[in-house]
Amino acid sequence: QVQLVESGGGLVQAGGSLRLSCAASGSIFSINAMGWYRQAPGKQRELVAAFTSGGRPNYAESVKGRFTISRDNAKNTVYLQMNSLKPEDTAVYYCNADVVVTTGYKYKYWGQGTQVTVSS
Repeated sequence: QVQLVESGGGLVQAGGSLRLSCAASGSIFSINAMGWYRQAPGKQRELVAAFTSGGRPNYAESVKGRFTISRDNAKNTVYLQMNSLKPEDTAVYYCNADVVVTTGYKYKYWGQGTQVTVSS
């Protein structure tokens, strides 16, 4: 009943920028938390940036000062502005949301992932 659709990934050179978008749609009553994770080949999925229930953004130490998360609550959309990209940022980026659906149940949803590749 809920889908997270990501867009904005691609191939960029080191030092470049990308902006990821994630739009949640479906039988949404509310979204309690929304953010971005990433998974590089051979590595576990890690938090990149997310809005917590307190409304403050939380960033991985490796992206602080380079990435900025923002949101449009009216559109159930979260963005990730990625600047000064490094090759180590190469990963599949996944949108995540903790959603209360219209039936009153809470679920964690994941997007399909969008590939970000940063060349040296």
